[in-house]
Amino acid sequence: MSSSAENLPVRRPPERPGPVGGKRDRNRRKRTRQLLDAALSLFLGKGVESVSIDEIVRSVGIAKGSFYNYFSNKTELVEALLAGVSQKVRNAYDRCRDAVSGAQSELELLAAYTGMGASLMQLIDSEEPIMRLYLQENRAPAVGARVPICALSQEIVQRTVELTELAVAKNLLRPVHPQVTALAVVGAVERLQHAWFDGQLEGESGSLVQELILLVLQGLQRRD
Repeated sequence: MSSSAENLPVRRPPERPGPVGGKRDRNRRKRTRQLLDAALSLFLGKGVESVSIDEIVRSVGIAKGSFYNYFSNKTELVEALLAGVSQKVRNAYDRCRDAVSGAQSELELLAAYTGMGASLMQLIDSEEPIMRLYLQENRAPAVGARVPICALSQEIVQRTVELTELAVAKNLLRPVHPQVTALAVVGAVERLQHAWFDGQLEGESGSLVQELILLVLQGLQRRD
């Protein structure tokens, strides 16, 4: 389904795994991919906390004990599913922070935010199943194997707060409550993405988010 975890190091059992790139290593990576894809499909259909390890291994056709050669538990599997997406999200926020730090005008601030929006939309388009899972689970209680998803959600809100604080400090936005603004913006983007996934909106996802970013920034710009 998703290519996010293809390059992740896989958990290795105590016995010799063979050389990197060798047959054993390739087989382990193939099996890891099978477990991740099976789990993702089940998670999307039933929810992370409703799916058992027994169901995952049954879907792949291996013994339950073999699961632990690849992942310590279901939480570690969810972390592996999210790893590629999480890093790309962090990279997008890092680039935006650097752009906001160097911005000298509202136009440059707009460019910084729209650049991040474009990066995130590319991620959503290329990793749709993972993003669907994130949107499905991130508002639910942070328990069990759902914890990594909720942690990413909290990180996104905090990074958005930091961007708002930076823009206000540079006098590029009018003074606003950064937490309220961040929650409103992140919630609006997620709701927009839900609607787009469900076919309730026409148009390209990237252009829709860009319109939202422009709308929000126009409301937050200084009125001097």
